[in-house]
Amino acid sequence: MVWGIRARITIVASLVVLAVLILTGVAVVQVQRNVLTESIDETLEQWTAEIAQAADAGVLSSPIAVRGDEDSFAVVLGADGAVIASTPGMVDAAIDGPPDAAPRFSTVRVGDEEYRVMSARHGSTLIAAGTPIDDVADAGAALVRGLAVAIPIATLVLALLVWILVGRVLSPVEAIRREVAEISTRSLDRRVPEPALRDEVGRLARTMNEMLDRLQSATERQRRFVADASHELRTPLTRIRAELEVALSHAEPSDSAIMQSVRDEVVELTRLVDDLLVLARIDAAAQPAARGLVDLDDVVLREVERLRGDRSVSIDLSAVSGAQVVGDAAALGRAVRNLLDNAVVHGEGPVSIALREEDGEAFLAVADHGDGVDPRRAEQLFERFERADDARARSSGGTGLGLAIAREIVADHRGTVAFDPDYRSGARVVMRIPLAAPSPQVVVDGDERQKTGSA
Repeated sequence: MVWGIRARITIVASLVVLAVLILTGVAVVQVQRNVLTESIDETLEQWTAEIAQAADAGVLSSPIAVRGDEDSFAVVLGADGAVIASTPGMVDAAIDGPPDAAPRFSTVRVGDEEYRVMSARHGSTLIAAGTPIDDVADAGAALVRGLAVAIPIATLVLALLVWILVGRVLSPVEAIRREVAEISTRSLDRRVPEPALRDEVGRLARTMNEMLDRLQSATERQRRFVADASHELRTPLTRIRAELEVALSHAEPSDSAIMQSVRDEVVELTRLVDDLLVLARIDAAAQPAARGLVDLDDVVLREVERLRGDRSVSIDLSAVSGAQVVGDAAALGRAVRNLLDNAVVHGEGPVSIALREEDGEAFLAVADHGDGVDPRRAEQLFERFERADDARARSSGGTGLGLAIAREIVADHRGTVAFDPDYRSGARVVMRIPLAAPSPQVVVDGDERQKTGSA
C-alpha cells in the first residue's frame, strides 16, 4: 500500500507529537511527585524544629500533638534509644539517625502504606517525624489517568488539524495534477493554475507552464513541418504518377517492367504521404470536427464497395447489422477503410465483418484468415510505422500507419480498437464506439412517436 504525502505527513506529525506528549506527561508526573514530596519534607522539617524548640524550652509534652495527617507520627529518642516523647499513634518503623547534624529524609513502607520520614539529631537526642504519602500516590495516579485521556485526544485533534492544513497546502498541487492529467497532444494550449503566492507550489506551477509552452511550440513546429511537407509532396508525386502512366502506355516491352516498378513505388509513396497528412491533421485538430448521427453499417457497406471496386476480394457481410453512433462520418470511414485494407493486404482467405450493438457500444470486428499476429506484439502494431514481421513489411503494401490512424480516429470518438487475443483463425481487429443516445419518445393517442422538438 502506497501512502500519500498527506497521510505520511499526518502520521509522522501525529507520532512525533504523541511521543513528545508522552515524554512531557512522564516529566509532569515526576515533577508533581517531587513537588508534593518536597512540600511534605518542608512540613516534617518544620514539625521537628518545633519539637526541638519545645525540648530546649523544657515544655515538650508527651504525648506529642499530631500535626497534619492523623496517621502522622513523631518521636524523641534519648542517647540510649529510650523514647522520651512520642505521638499517641506511634508507628513501628525502623528509624535510623543521621551520622551528623544534617537531617535525613527517607521513604519507608509500613504495612500497606508508605511513609515519608525525617530524622535529625538535636544534641544527644534523636527527633524523627513521619507522615503517609498516599496522597502523593493518589495525586500522581489521578494525573496519569487524566493524561491517558488527554494525550490521545490531543493527538487525534492535532492529526485532524494537520490533515486539514496539509490538504489545503497540497490542494494547488492536486489542481495542477488534475489539469496535467487532462492535457494531451490535442490540448497543449491548456495551462495549470498558478497560485497567487510565490511559494514552492507557485514556482512549480510556473515552471510547468513554461515547460508546456516549450512543448506546445515544439509540437506545433513539428506538426506544421509534417503537414507542409506532406502537402508539398503530393503535387509532384501526382505529376510523376501521371507522367509514368502516360509513359507506360507508350513504353517498349523492355522498359515496361522497370517503369511499372517505379510506378508502384510512386503509388506507395503517395499513400504514405496521404497517411502522414491525415495524421498531421488529426494531431493538429484541437477541436473535433462537426459531428452528427452516423449509421456505421452504411459506412461499412460503402467502404466494402470501394474495396471491391479496387480489387477482387471475398468479404463476408452476413454478420453486419445496424449501429448508430455520433461522430465524423468521413473520419470513421477512413478508420474502417484502414481496418479493411489491413485485413486484405496482410491476411489470407475471405475477410469477415461483424457489426452489432453490444453493451451500449457499436461492436465492429474485421477478421482475416492469415497467420495472425504475435500477441506480444499486437499492441505495438498500432504504433506509427510499426510492423510486426516480414509478412507485414512494406513490400506487401503497408505503410505502417493504417492502424495508427484508425486508433487515433477511434480514440477521438471515445472508443477503442485492438486485436482480439482470443481469435485463433487469423487476425481480428475489434473496434468499439459508444452508441448514440436514443432519441426521447413521447406517447400521443396511444402511439409511440419520436420527439422532434414539438408535440
